[in-house]
Amino acid sequence: MINQELAKILEEISLYLQVKNVAFKPQAYEKAALALNSLEEDVKEIYKKEGRKGLEKIPGVGESIADKIEEYIKKGKIKYYLKLKKELPVDILGLTSVEGVGPKIVKVLYQKLHITNIQELEKAAQEHKIRKLSHFGEQTEKNILKGIRFIRRSKGRFLLGTAYYLAQDIIKKLKARPGVDKISIAGSLRRMKETIGDLDILITTKNSKQAKKIMDFFVSLPGVMRIWDYGLTKSSIRIPPGIDIDLRIVKDEEFGSALQYFTGSKEHSIVLRKLAIKKGLKLNEYGVFKKRGKKWIKLASRTEKDVYAAMGFPYFEPELRTNRGEIEAALREKLPSIIGYNDIKGDLHIHSSWDGGKDSIEKIADVARGMGYSYIGISDHTKFLQIEHGLDEKQLLAQDKEIRKLNLNLKRKNLKFRILHGCEANILKDGHLDIDDSVLEQLNYVIAGIHSQMGMKKEAMTERIIKAMKNPNVRIIAHPTGRILMKRDPYSVDMDKLLRAAREFKVAMEINATPERLDLNDVNIKRAIEMGVKLVINTDSHNINHLSCMKFGIGQARRGWATKCDIINSWPLKKIKQFFKKYEK
Repeated sequence: MINQELAKILEEISLYLQVKNVAFKPQAYEKAALALNSLEEDVKEIYKKEGRKGLEKIPGVGESIADKIEEYIKKGKIKYYLKLKKELPVDILGLTSVEGVGPKIVKVLYQKLHITNIQELEKAAQEHKIRKLSHFGEQTEKNILKGIRFIRRSKGRFLLGTAYYLAQDIIKKLKARPGVDKISIAGSLRRMKETIGDLDILITTKNSKQAKKIMDFFVSLPGVMRIWDYGLTKSSIRIPPGIDIDLRIVKDEEFGSALQYFTGSKEHSIVLRKLAIKKGLKLNEYGVFKKRGKKWIKLASRTEKDVYAAMGFPYFEPELRTNRGEIEAALREKLPSIIGYNDIKGDLHIHSSWDGGKDSIEKIADVARGMGYSYIGISDHTKFLQIEHGLDEKQLLAQDKEIRKLNLNLKRKNLKFRILHGCEANILKDGHLDIDDSVLEQLNYVIAGIHSQMGMKKEAMTERIIKAMKNPNVRIIAHPTGRILMKRDPYSVDMDKLLRAAREFKVAMEINATPERLDLNDVNIKRAIEMGVKLVINTDSHNINHLSCMKFGIGQARRGWATKCDIINSWPLKKIKQFFKKYEK
């Protein structure tokens, strides 16, 4: 949990520094915050084992930020952060979560209208005070109210990535306790839903004495904000950032049926229970039962596979349990064998130090090889995105030379690994790309994406993206709907028309594994597959820690019924090159 606490503070420091117009430092704090959020090891443990040197090994953490992390670990506070908060006493994270409200706008709103939080911002907008400010206007005021309404809809929800790492931290602590036998996450997190309301954890243990000790430990976890329930078989707590966790202790012989029941989804379970009744069975958290005479006899409960088998079904992967046709497909013996978490052979959307990322191409390649990948694709931003240090034509050609040298070195070492060279080109308003085709055609592939003017009407936005697809160099469309979960709605597009064009021009649609995006969503993934469109799962990584986010994109693909055949980066390099229609460099 300390990782998330520190990440929040570093993110706030970044925003405060943007208010002050400080150069470079805001990006450094933002990158360090992102790294901490995706760090699987507790930063306290890193410091305990390796001290300051260990902190500086975290991507994006230099001497100055390491000082602040060390101060927080030792004292529970950071003086520099408190000083910034005192200078501008506002909820800067909350206010900037409203689409269109940046750090500098926050400063103006505070200075002119004394606005310190979202509630005050909403009140000022409703009273038409914001439109009267210089450089704001009526439309800005309307957009602010729209952004606040969007946030209200997401209240009480947490990003999959946030919930996942919190759950992993707690499960790790519980696993270390004496008496814990089996343990599993359940609920929407196990189904890899894109946002999570709360966490459910199931465990088995040997006896009630051990159960009490485990529950005592659970309700006394560091940072517990509130205890909702406390008992021998169930306890509920709330921890930062306000997420509720239920811990249930179940019998070993009923672990499978309890896991099936508490994993859900509710809709999936309702259909199953109705089918059970039709078959003369009863299904609940304790097992599958059949009535014999006046008694209900238990048929299965130990494992989920046993539970489903007793119902006459194959095992349903948790991500498929949505009641969107999986039960009917199983009855027809048409349930797909969905892509596995170890099936990806390479990540094709990775940013390097060339466009302001933390890590060199060589370092990224070394980490990716250690992950078992066969290839990676370096896809830095191009020149339109100056804020991201986008590369121009000369820089892309220079980068191409470096990648050729690195690939040659890999061959000399007899390493079966390849670095592909791509870029994330910007789709301009008229559908053209911001880099000359003469340079793009020298790359292995081009990812094209929308990064500006997202308020276009549906027809115009759809045609804009389709025009980019027609460019023969474009092989992937990045984050196809542009949404930012819990912050920004997708831009308006005709998805069926886009998918038909993707199929026609043989362009893969990206499943962006960044937890804030997860774009395409599961519904559109399933539509794409049904229409014969190929997909790619990419992390859009800006430092090596982000590479581990691939699992979130895979989870999204599994929810959309994707198989290995549908996901191009589960293919071997030879087949990928055929799809890209490029030759070995």
